[in-house]
Amino acid sequence: MPAEPERSQAEQDYDNEPEPESNGFADLGLSPAIVKAVLEKGYTKPTPIQAQAIPYVLMGRDLLGTAQTGTGKTAGFTLPMLDILSGSRARARMPRSLILEPTRELALQVAENFIEYGKYLKLTHALVIGGESMSDQKDILMRGVDVLIATPGRLMDMFERGSILLSDVKVLVIDEADRMLDMGFIPDVEKIVSLLPFNRQTLFFSATMAPEIKRLADAFLQNPKLVAVDRAASVATTITEAMVLVAEMDKREALRRLIRSEDVQNALIFCNRKKDVDILYKSLGKHGFSVGALHGDMAQPVRFATLEKFKAGELRLLCCSDVAARGIDIGGLSHVFNFDAPHHSEDYVHRIGRTGRAGREGRAFTLATPEDKQNVDAIEKLIGHPIPRIAIDGLDEAEWAEGDGRRRGRGRAAPKKDAKPERPPAKEKRERPERKDRPERAERPAKPVEIVAAPPPEPVREMPVREMPMREMPVEMPMAAEPAPRRERERDRDRDRDRDRDRPRRDDRKDDRRDRRDRDDLGPRVMGFGDEIPAFMLIAARKRAPISEDVTQTEELEC
Repeated sequence: MPAEPERSQAEQDYDNEPEPESNGFADLGLSPAIVKAVLEKGYTKPTPIQAQAIPYVLMGRDLLGTAQTGTGKTAGFTLPMLDILSGSRARARMPRSLILEPTRELALQVAENFIEYGKYLKLTHALVIGGESMSDQKDILMRGVDVLIATPGRLMDMFERGSILLSDVKVLVIDEADRMLDMGFIPDVEKIVSLLPFNRQTLFFSATMAPEIKRLADAFLQNPKLVAVDRAASVATTITEAMVLVAEMDKREALRRLIRSEDVQNALIFCNRKKDVDILYKSLGKHGFSVGALHGDMAQPVRFATLEKFKAGELRLLCCSDVAARGIDIGGLSHVFNFDAPHHSEDYVHRIGRTGRAGREGRAFTLATPEDKQNVDAIEKLIGHPIPRIAIDGLDEAEWAEGDGRRRGRGRAAPKKDAKPERPPAKEKRERPERKDRPERAERPAKPVEIVAAPPPEPVREMPVREMPMREMPVEMPMAAEPAPRRERERDRDRDRDRDRDRPRRDDRKDDRRDRRDRDDLGPRVMGFGDEIPAFMLIAARKRAPISEDVTQTEELEC
């Protein structure tokens, strides 16, 4: 990593200034139209990340923000962007700001926030995400947009087709940067950043800030202001955690008893695999629960429709994969159930962070099997405290597996890598009695062999020889005819020569046909030289009948 340049004393003093304190959104420097929209939504006091980030964004500084999920990071960059962009208008195909999101669901939620917070401002926005019509998105961009919310893959497709220009972007926001790294979008993000103007404002927001993300931010940001409300990957204090240790075969029954015992208004149920999401969705449906399914293999319209039903209260439970664990805001979510302990400890923070948002209370339960000991240890190490254990009436509490707690599969345990598999003992061969100990078999009497004499051969019948009469051949053979006399041969040759002389030759016949073809009523044609022949030379003039003996008149030709 390149060394940081030396900073002046003024810049150091600027960074050492105390954080701005605020009791309301009006004190943060936002315009009255934005403050009015925020108050109408029911927010009166900004969260810590909003109170610290909004003033620096309004100053035009680059920002690197880290905060636990559910603390209002989206409004931390949405509100000041609306204030910055309210002064001018965008041109066709040239958005004035760009927000990159890792998933379509996050992009859709950010668009909803812009609609709610900017309803008193005449600003336009566009969504460039997969699963939607590209021609419709192109038509919106042609009219000009102030805010462009996009996923990296679809944005690169639109740029390569020439449907969008990024030379007028003033503000860039990279949301959920750690999720971008996990999903492999960093190469696309780097290419998109290279297409933006150098004189821009860049904002980084993420729930966790890994060292890789920090090094990436150093390449994109210029003298950024670091805003860290709480240490990375911590759980909000409004969430009550609990863990149930059960056997693998009892997980579904334990989940059903938890749902019935808790006052569940609406809940997300997370599974590690998409296959398990479908299986659990069918199981809960058979037991009479109002449940839906959501994972990445579903069609985009189906995902949107299911999520909207869940937000509207038509579905009480939603079985989902980690596609719904990042940034999706569902108002008043009361419970989160981890049907599977997540393999990555950071996913635990994102999953349970869907509840207990905006100061509300939330409850999170995790179902763990004895093989999940390693994953649970990593989670507790990350969040900095142990997860309380609870027991369910009617179900036996399992114990942690011996050893490292790695999952061995549902069948027999796999052998250790260092130990060689033991060979099964060889089967003992059955001793057979020796031949001499066997009872002697009774000798069978030999069958008499009957010798049959062969019949004598039949005598060969002799065919009678019949004498054929010989044909008498003539003694004298007729001789060949004598050649014709010489005089007759000469006469025939002279006759043939005279006949050939009178017959017209083939070349003469061709010339006669050619002459007849070239002649017409007006006489022979005129031959010209060159590629083009004048029209007046194509037809020859012919003489008319003499008017007098000395004067002739030529007929005028009609061209």
